[in-house]
Amino acid sequence: MALEEAQKAIQQLFGKIKDIKDKAEKSEQMVKEITRDIKQLDHAKRHLTTSITTLNHLHMLAGGVDSLEAMTRRRQYGEVANLLQGVMNVLEHFHKYMGIPQIRQLSERVKAAQTELGQQILADFEEAFPSQGTKRPGGPSNVLRDACLVANILDPRIKQEIIKKFIKQHLSEYLVLFQENQDVAWLDKIDRRYAWIKRQLVDYEEKYGRMFPREWCMAERIAVEFCHVTRTELAKIMRTRAKEIEVKLLLFAIQRTTNFEGFLAKRFSGCTLTDGSLQKKLESPPPSTNPFLEDEPAPETEELATEKGDLDQPKKPKAPDNPFHGIVSKCFEPHLYVYIESQDKNLGELIDRFVADFKAQGPPKPNTDEGGAVLPSCADLFVYYKKCMVQCSQLSTGEPMIALTTIFQKYLREYAWKILSGNLPKTTTSSGGLTISSLLKEKEGSEAAKFTLEELCLICGILSTAEYCLATTQQLEEKLKEKVDVSLIERINLTGEMDTFSTVISSSIQLLVQDLDAACDPALTAMSKMQWQNVEHVGDQSPYVTSVILHIKQNVPIIRDNLASTRKYFTQFCIKFANSFIPKFITHLFKCKPISMVGAEQLLLDTHSLKMVLLDLPSIGSQVVRKAPASYTKIVVKGMTRAEMILKVVMAPHEPLVVFVDNYIKLLTDCNTETFQKILDMKGLKRSEQSSMLELLRQRLPAPPSGAESSGSLSLTAPTPEQESSRIRKLEKLIKKRL
Repeated sequence: MALEEAQKAIQQLFGKIKDIKDKAEKSEQMVKEITRDIKQLDHAKRHLTTSITTLNHLHMLAGGVDSLEAMTRRRQYGEVANLLQGVMNVLEHFHKYMGIPQIRQLSERVKAAQTELGQQILADFEEAFPSQGTKRPGGPSNVLRDACLVANILDPRIKQEIIKKFIKQHLSEYLVLFQENQDVAWLDKIDRRYAWIKRQLVDYEEKYGRMFPREWCMAERIAVEFCHVTRTELAKIMRTRAKEIEVKLLLFAIQRTTNFEGFLAKRFSGCTLTDGSLQKKLESPPPSTNPFLEDEPAPETEELATEKGDLDQPKKPKAPDNPFHGIVSKCFEPHLYVYIESQDKNLGELIDRFVADFKAQGPPKPNTDEGGAVLPSCADLFVYYKKCMVQCSQLSTGEPMIALTTIFQKYLREYAWKILSGNLPKTTTSSGGLTISSLLKEKEGSEAAKFTLEELCLICGILSTAEYCLATTQQLEEKLKEKVDVSLIERINLTGEMDTFSTVISSSIQLLVQDLDAACDPALTAMSKMQWQNVEHVGDQSPYVTSVILHIKQNVPIIRDNLASTRKYFTQFCIKFANSFIPKFITHLFKCKPISMVGAEQLLLDTHSLKMVLLDLPSIGSQVVRKAPASYTKIVVKGMTRAEMILKVVMAPHEPLVVFVDNYIKLLTDCNTETFQKILDMKGLKRSEQSSMLELLRQRLPAPPSGAESSGSLSLTAPTPEQESSRIRKLEKLIKKRL
């Protein structure tokens, strides 16, 4: 029952919806009938408005064309400029009506009027500024000024032709005055060229400045064309008279030319340039005391030398690039070989002067001011390099910079060889000098030959100078890469020269190490020749230890004070000396045979004394006590601990054999049969006794790891602690008490 009622309700609802839809359709039809007439009226109004507007445009076009033709004949360019633009704007509305003959005829009349205007304006300029001759019977007038306004509207070629003819006529006098056969055309009178164009620019502003529209930039166009002509003429005359070009004359001409280019940059914006002569922008490097990171002089600056007192001033921001740079001076680039050859000669003479000055003045005085004595010649060399680099970069950033870099490399090597390496004290000489044989030869009651105080200071000075040259050469390479064209950066590489200075540094350190090492040799030889089996009691440190300590205290403070500014190389000296002295000490230790128990105790005491001195070596004799570098301390501890362990094995009783062998394996982690046999020799055991002990050692030795180091290696781990005999405990107490 309820379902039937719902179905009836739905049918009634559908009926009502259908009635509403029918009424809506009737209403829509009624509205369309009402608005049909209104739409027709709207369309009629729009069409009528378009027709009236088109007729007005047609009337304006027809009248404008008639007026344009009449004004053209009367040369009323002021009115024509305004009218022509309006006519062209109106004509754009009739592009879709060009099929109508009358409209097409009007368009053709406008084009004909434009053509006639262009020809007429060119004829007027030709009459006012004739291309033949140097006189100008015409001149600026209101007619020509208005004609320029018309030319702005006409085909751009008309404007370009006017500009071209005017500039050509304006520079015709210049071509006559500075012909190749004229005396004023040569480089020594190049100032007159630039003075002439400056007068012409002033003359132009006074007479013609208002005739041409400002957006034409006529003054800049005249100057740019002058630059192109001058570059061509100078290149031609320099090719003809190349043999007459001297470096002073060339630099004079380039300086005057770059000054003129700077003048143009100040006066003009460079908007007319189309050759893309803008130079690459260089990032400003951070401030530095290096001469290659000082403030660079402006192109107009005559004096290019830099005073040393300016080194600490921060770098100023660079001025914007000059868009006119190279517009004339580019012509000098093919002749810069004259400048490069001159710098080659000057640098050669400079190196020779450095050599002569060094011989005349002698080595630097001993340093007492806690700093390295850098040779003054190196600063002079790099300041001169800076001057040359700045000059050349102002002349060219292309191949001449690469040629100059090659010259720099040549004389950096010569400086390293002649001034630095050439003046290092020799370790082998034919007469009166220090020789390796004399260092190694033992003489009774005499000390080994050593470097004098002056020679030690000289070696340290050369080392400090080489370090300065190394750092400055790296800065020089970076600066050259900034100056040169991007495409040539890969060709600048001073790595070889930096390696040369690194070699000088290594040679200097090696000389210092050899000197101190050789001075200690007689003491070590004396140690190995002592009768250690006859030592009856343990006393103070032996005389040979006192001798070694004396040599260390004599040399190390001098070296440290003279390398105060290059601390890392003093650390290298200490490390190399330790790496040289400790293995040599152990080698001589093995020569002390046979050795008694008391003798071994005395040697252990001596070894501990040397260990303490070596640990204190970096700051020995210094009022300021600094902690030794960890890398150095590690080498000394490992090496001298090995020597102590060798002596402890010697002191241990060799029976029972198993205990003795196990004790050796525990104390010396790099144990091998060769070292073991040397220890047995030190104990004075016979070969027959040694054979069984060696065989037992081979049985108890663990399998050797791959890549194991030889017996002479200093790479040791800390020894395993064990109980010492009572004699060893007493010896350690004695050492502590003495210290």
